Amino acid sequence: MLSSYRSLPKQALLGVVFVGVVLSSNWKSGLLAQKFEANYDEAKVPQYELPVLIDAKTAAAKDFASAWELRRTELMDIFAKQMYGTSPTSAYELKFEKIESANCCSGLGLRQQWRVWISTQHGQLPIDLLVFTPSNANGPVPCFLGLNFGGNHTITTDKEIPLTTSWIRENKVNGVSNNNQASESGRGAATSRWPIEQILAEGMGVATAYYGDIDPDFDDEFTNGVHALFPEHRPSAEHPDRWGSIAAWSWGLSRLLDCMSMQIKEVDAARVAVIGHSRLGKTALWAGATDRRFALVISNDSGCGGAALSRRAIGETVGRINTSFPHWFCPNFKQYNLNENSLPIDQHQLLAAVAPRPIYVASASQDLWADPHGEFLSLSLAAEVYQRFPTAKSGSSDAPVMRLGYHLRDGKHDINAWDWSHYLRFMKQL
Repeated sequence: MLSSYRSLPKQALLGVVFVGVVLSSNWKSGLLAQKFEANYDEAKVPQYELPVLIDAKTAAAKDFASAWELRRTELMDIFAKQMYGTSPTSAYELKFEKIESANCCSGLGLRQQWRVWISTQHGQLPIDLLVFTPSNANGPVPCFLGLNFGGNHTITTDKEIPLTTSWIRENKVNGVSNNNQASESGRGAATSRWPIEQILAEGMGVATAYYGDIDPDFDDEFTNGVHALFPEHRPSAEHPDRWGSIAAWSWGLSRLLDCMSMQIKEVDAARVAVIGHSRLGKTALWAGATDRRFALVISNDSGCGGAALSRRAIGETVGRINTSFPHWFCPNFKQYNLNENSLPIDQHQLLAAVAPRPIYVASASQDLWADPHGEFLSLSLAAEVYQRFPTAKSGSSDAPVMRLGYHLRDGKHDINAWDWSHYLRFMKQL
């Protein structure tokens, strides 16, 4: 079954435009001259001054919501042009192909597999979307949507889910390379991160796609994946404010939400939470900030470039992330390597941009690379904006909606059933 949807070119965001950006001739690699040594000592956090969240004009406005909308637009424009990169505004076409629908999980759930086709005049790109919903639901259910790291076949042992044919990271089994191709050895490898039956038992759904379907996670100079569909919007030395891979993955999440809202009647499109772990937590934050259709935004151990304050420079830093993964952010972001204090924005402003929709940030006590304390501080600072909005009521009762959630799990960099139990409880209020 094929359905289609055609977008129209969108106008660029209005806001502050930074000019006079100077990049080195080696903008692609962003290499640091000195060997990186991570700091994990709070006493060695550099002195810093955070950029203002609520400026004087916004704070003095009689109608805070209207004033914040202008301030938010300004901040989002800066984040786009200086960090994540702007997304293309060219027209594209979507087609939705239903591959299968079947009962699963011993009758507990309904499994659907869809193929989302994105087409432009330069070609087309398929993204495989896997959706689970409770089989006994009386109507559309709230649903989590997130990208996975290894292919849809890794989140369950179900052999009805085909191996991804997209590029995957090298993984040696018994010393033998996989040549960047999926194999049966990877089936079910990520089940601990996707507790499908736990989610279904709570009356909710979960949907996922492989992030490599949208854009392969290596520095290919933006010639593959979704970037290839928009060559006129490719990042370059002349255009250093255009989208990197995180922005591309985020844009892809919105296209998956298009499919869910238009085609999948078992999902309540007004109650979809975008969720992600690690680099995909950074992705979920940017997707949730840029696409207000997401009812809830969840960041799990997202660290630098995600929920953590960049200026603290603990664990992974701006310079380190731009060196190891030069394709994640736009080229403009590399000018802040070893220079975080000159950033015109910081991550508490991004978290605040989600307001007044609920947001949940989670950290892990041993995940010092992701700076859990910096993630907590960032959310705490964002609360200043949330406090100025009237308290929302739950759709099913007069109880107020908890709009800020946080937990610190004991353990390392991961997402597991314990984390999900808190996300499920937080989601129930929507």
